[in-house]
Amino acid sequence: MNFDECISPDGNALYFDDGVYTAAGQLLSASIAIAQRDGAQFARLKDSAKIMKQINKDGLNYAPDISKSGLEFFFTRFDAAHSGALPTIYTATRTKVSKPFGKPRKIEAITGFAEAPALSPDEKSLYYHENVSGTFVIYRVTRP
Repeated sequence: MNFDECISPDGNALYFDDGVYTAAGQLLSASIAIAQRDGAQFARLKDSAKIMKQINKDGLNYAPDISKSGLEFFFTRFDAAHSGALPTIYTATRTKVSKPFGKPRKIEAITGFAEAPALSPDEKSLYYHENVSGTFVIYRVTRP
């Protein structure tokens, strides 16, 4: 099933999740893919897996968000293989839109059960939600 879509600010790229669920609704796998605008619809990029290789390398990867330039990417990763692991927000960069993203790094300022990053229009703030005692609360981190 496809879920958690993000259209680039210029409207030409669609980032989305390819997910596999059990019949009971448990998410078994999630990876992020890219589609490019083709007229009134989007078509999956042939090199999507190559561009997203480092992003999709570990765990369940979902909730994509891309910068205006297309060079900075944010997403949520959950690695169920590690006991006590929580969903965590990561970022990755690349030098050109046609190039693969580099190795993702955890955003250290964000702790706890955090998901669904969303850049502000000026790209100085990153919003996300965190599960606090069973309630999802919106938080924000900033950069200069």
